[in-house]
Amino acid sequence: MTNKVHEPQLELFPTSKEDKKPDLSSTFSDNVSLPVHRWFRYTAGFSASWVRNLIDSENGQNILDPFGGSGTVMVESEFAGINSIGIEAHPYVYRIANAKLNWQTDPQKFKESARQLLENAKTKKIEKNDFLDLIKKCYPIETILKLEALKQTWFESADSKELKELNWLVITSILRVSSPVGTAQWQYVLPNKTKGKVADPFHAFETKVYEMARDMANMQRKHPYATKAKIYMEDARAMKSVPNDWADLVITSPPYANNYDYADATRLEMTFWGDINGWGDLQEKVRQYLITACTQHVTIFKNQADEMLNSKLLSPIQPAIREVFGQLAETRLTKAGKKNYHLMVLAYFMDLAQVFYELRRVTKDGCKVCFVIGDSAPYGVYVPVDKWLGELAVAAGFNSYSFEKLRDRNTKWKNRKHRVPLHEGRLWING
Repeated sequence: MTNKVHEPQLELFPTSKEDKKPDLSSTFSDNVSLPVHRWFRYTAGFSASWVRNLIDSENGQNILDPFGGSGTVMVESEFAGINSIGIEAHPYVYRIANAKLNWQTDPQKFKESARQLLENAKTKKIEKNDFLDLIKKCYPIETILKLEALKQTWFESADSKELKELNWLVITSILRVSSPVGTAQWQYVLPNKTKGKVADPFHAFETKVYEMARDMANMQRKHPYATKAKIYMEDARAMKSVPNDWADLVITSPPYANNYDYADATRLEMTFWGDINGWGDLQEKVRQYLITACTQHVTIFKNQADEMLNSKLLSPIQPAIREVFGQLAETRLTKAGKKNYHLMVLAYFMDLAQVFYELRRVTKDGCKVCFVIGDSAPYGVYVPVDKWLGELAVAAGFNSYSFEKLRDRNTKWKNRKHRVPLHEGRLWING
């Protein structure tokens, strides 16, 4: 005789009486699981509580985030009743942020929509069997069939745009927790590693919908006068949808110059939804639109190095960046990987110089700009990111800059590639 273990069942669609129960999550008591922000974990983001405190202290009327990420600044601006615009070049991250901005949708309609989608998925017969290799490496066939049922049912749904985007986010957010292999949230996929805690897709879907619907109801009660933010899938170097002299407060965090491939970080999700067929598609579909922060981006710059080094955009830091460029070009020849860090650093500051000129166009006189940034030391060659970015900002027309260090990084040497101490903090720029 075997004992059957019954998994606790979440009551996904509580009665209207239960809906009226107070929810402590609306108090923001748990800073690591804030309503709406927790719908999709975006490791590259920053504290939503800090953003709200800054918004309240600065009294800005028009807030801009040129590297919008998963929408932290826009969501907090909506809560505060302040106008905001976000710019995000990564097509997939843009879609995540755009979906989160639908938190003001009727939660009851969302629950009804999700209930119908889940019921239809549970009865759907999947005929497809030619799944892409990455999907087969990340999931057992039983899980693949359930996820495929959710996906196909989603495509067949006739719901409104807002409801479809919310349900898309639910399915997207459960992809990694449903996989038994190394798919930690927002990290590269590691099919050869395993993890112990794995969720059933249908139960994970139910759990996520419950969380989101509860957040929607509570935050709508808490913020009855919320504004509606705008987010555009555009390049921070050319923000065509942002008017001249519009923003009086900029809160953002650009990609760090640390060789992290933001395109590859969403490969599992994009493969699942059919946006790409493999790793090779990422260059065309994602990387070409992003700020250069990874050596995967820089092959096309091999014949442009001299032109970039002599560019007027880099004139404020030219002697210093020439020296670092030369050190990296020489050091790479002694390394097994021979990574093009010299080109990455050069292209990174070219891109950010263009961003500062564009920011000067779209910001008001007297504006305040805050960049959450970290420095870098590829192959052990130190790059003073905060100093160079500050000087580029002043060259673009801003008045002054200062740096506020928040924490030290790279101070535990075990398994590190170099022993150069690094830091992270806020670059404050005055318009």
